[in-house]
Amino acid sequence: MRFSLKPQEGAFYAFFTEAAGNIKRGVTILSELGEDKPDFQSISERLVDVEHDNDLLTHRLFNKINSTFVTPMDRNDMHELAGKLDDVLDHVEAAANLVYLYGLSELPAIPREMIEQITVLDKQADLLAQYMPKLKGLSPSMKEYWVECNRLENDGDRAYRMLLVRLYSGEYETLTVMKLKEVADELEAACDSFEHVSNAIETVYVKES
Repeated sequence: MRFSLKPQEGAFYAFFTEAAGNIKRGVTILSELGEDKPDFQSISERLVDVEHDNDLLTHRLFNKINSTFVTPMDRNDMHELAGKLDDVLDHVEAAANLVYLYGLSELPAIPREMIEQITVLDKQADLLAQYMPKLKGLSPSMKEYWVECNRLENDGDRAYRMLLVRLYSGEYETLTVMKLKEVADELEAACDSFEHVSNAIETVYVKES
């Protein structure tokens, strides 16, 4: 019989799965910016709540890591993964908050290319929520996750570049360009953070498999 010093319980994996669910919830709220008449204030306020919920979850995870003698994964890897997951929601919340605070609701519509950025984030969030539960047990299909996440990150880069082309075309006033650029940068950072999460997950997978 093979014995392991690693605890045979899924509490740590459950934390990561819950964090992935929080991210999906947050990006779903962000996606409301693409509706005909979005409630910008409500979107921003609800995302603040989701981000706060995930901060509490991350704090609980760190406490559990620090109070557990033997963990199912490398402690540093778990800290890294938890931090990267939290980064995604930080950027998503910041983007929605800037849209509201900068009064971009006064525009006839959010630029189509920015909505394309959000669409990529929504796909990345779906992918994360689908594969995170498979980390426990080290499913071979996990390899498909970081390949697809990289592809989506490339899609996000293209949407970001096309948005910059539009912003610098003269269509918008200079101040509006600056405001939209800040929002776009947060969305791009969120897209990059999803890839950073996938890199952290790949590290865990390779070490533990």
